[in-house]
Amino acid sequence: MKTLTLQLPDTVDEKDIKMQVATSLFEKGVLSSGQAAELVGITKREFLETAGNYGVSIFGETTEDIEKIMNE
Repeated sequence: MKTLTLQLPDTVDEKDIKMQVATSLFEKGVLSSGQAAELVGITKREFLETAGNYGVSIFGETTEDIEKIMNE
């Protein structure tokens, strides 16, 4: 396991940054949903329920795919 240390201003929401990184790595297939949840420090269920708020489909479709289907 690798460790990454970031220095962020106090005004930055740490959980939000972790979710952005975790959802991006999950979407690219680098992390499983369980690994992504662990990175954020939340349950797998909470990660899966929250991923959509970051534009990530837990079903493999991109945001563009879903928008295209909805506009047909």
